[in-house]
Amino acid sequence: MRNFLKKTLASRCALLEVAQSAEDAEALRLRYHFDLLLVDIRLPGLSGLEWLSRLRERGVRTHVIYMTAYADLEMAIGALRNGADDFIMKPFRTEQIFISMRRTLMRAQILRENSLLRLQLNQVRKDGGIVGESEVMQKMLGILHQVAPTTSPVLISGETGSGKSLVASTIHKMSHRSGAFVTIDCSNYDEHTAGIDLFSNDGMLVHADKGTLFLDEVGELPESIQGQLIYVLEHQQLPTLSDQASRAIDIRLLAASSRDLRRDVEQGRLRAELYYRLNVVPVYVPPLKDRGNDLSLLVETFMQELAAELRVAPVPLLHADWQQLSDYPWPGNVRELRNVIERTLLLGQLPSDSFIQTSEESWSGPGFPLTWNLEAVERNHIEAVLASVNNNKSAAARILGVSRKTLERKQTLWYGAPDES
Repeated sequence: MRNFLKKTLASRCALLEVAQSAEDAEALRLRYHFDLLLVDIRLPGLSGLEWLSRLRERGVRTHVIYMTAYADLEMAIGALRNGADDFIMKPFRTEQIFISMRRTLMRAQILRENSLLRLQLNQVRKDGGIVGESEVMQKMLGILHQVAPTTSPVLISGETGSGKSLVASTIHKMSHRSGAFVTIDCSNYDEHTAGIDLFSNDGMLVHADKGTLFLDEVGELPESIQGQLIYVLEHQQLPTLSDQASRAIDIRLLAASSRDLRRDVEQGRLRAELYYRLNVVPVYVPPLKDRGNDLSLLVETFMQELAAELRVAPVPLLHADWQQLSDYPWPGNVRELRNVIERTLLLGQLPSDSFIQTSEESWSGPGFPLTWNLEAVERNHIEAVLASVNNNKSAAARILGVSRKTLERKQTLWYGAPDES
């Protein structure tokens, strides 16, 4: 077998060595650099599996293809789980070896390229992960650099999926806060659970002590909780509950909302005092459609990052693909774009059904009519998403990046309360 492989592979390898045991192979490995090891599972002395296990324990990541008989198939599958790249069944044809080697080396090249790209992207993303060179994004980043070192509350506004959570985490990373960054999705709380989860001695506010507390969709907070939060902001201590003494805390508060909180104040859903305490420094995250050439930068960034994460090769986009991406209005903003790029990598091409179009009855042109206000666009988009998942509210909420409670609240606002009968 060794002589056959040596004769078969000699013309295709810059360096080829053969060994009759794992011990001999290890001596050669320490002497030379090999891109690939072709190893029989059954060897005299130390088995091929045991050798790989020892290599992995020492942190050696050399690529390995196993040769195995049918009786050893279970072991070969186990080897794949433990870090082998491929296996071929004996007896095998010469072409099978070449195919396995090409596949393994191509995968190795992709992983190396993606590792390099990750390093490059980490250097580029010096602003806490925010990608954007457009004028509106540079203006927003300028505000973040000014406000991050302070302790002032920041109210972040913007459409769903525009990146408000990323902006909040970026402010924390740019700050001098030594504690944790704690996110609270306010839409998940009701009056019965919020008091304990937020204000107890083991609650979220305690975990954010010396750090940053981020209230996502702050307009969803129950009114009684809003009052307790005002107390925390004013006194920098937890409100006294029945079974605990007051406790001083040091938190920096950030909040975000995808709707107009001034209207919530006017309609009595949000306490004015809380709104004004939060809105010390307003930061607006622009929608993707207003960010110009940032679209192409985001596509390239997501393509490289997700390719590395999924361990696949980036998908080259054709001119028609770029045209489709540019023409689409992106009602789901950056989050929707990221989902489309992930599907592109999984399918190997830009999927035409990724772009949820409005119904012909309401609009037949590309995107949304310019005469529509933001609420009409949001409503039409939500209806389209619901239709695409057969009215499954949980699935639609996941696609939209909101809680099911938020989705149902919007439907109640538009259509009235559902009939309970």
